[in-house]
Amino acid sequence: MFSQIQPGLVGELEIIVAAEHTALHLGSGNVAVLATPQMIRWMEGASVHAVDPLLPPGYSTVGVHLDVRHLSATPVGMKVRALARLVAVDGRKLTFLVSASDDRELIGEGTHQRVIVELSRFKQRVEAKLEPPLR
Repeated sequence: MFSQIQPGLVGELEIIVAAEHTALHLGSGNVAVLATPQMIRWMEGASVHAVDPLLPPGYSTVGVHLDVRHLSATPVGMKVRALARLVAVDGRKLTFLVSASDDRELIGEGTHQRVIVELSRFKQRVEAKLEPPLR
């Protein structure tokens, strides 16, 4: 069913760092440089771009694991390129090598795992959490 989802797929995003992307703005630090949570968000977005357009209607991916190092600070105004390369497919589990670079150097790298989900079933499980527990 997911035959198009094979190792080697690549997704990427290019963004200019703005004030709203900084650690100072997001509350993850006191400096006006690219925040780690924002870098991770872009890495995840690149992973989504690599595979989600190839899934049949009613399916998507959700992130389940992330192991990333933030290696270098990036100032406001500099371009960042987030890249995700699918390196393994194990049933519905997808493993990506992710990286981010600014105009000068590699700023982050790691691995990211996503799982293919059927959206209707996923939403049912989420909504079930709102129901009162059985006694």
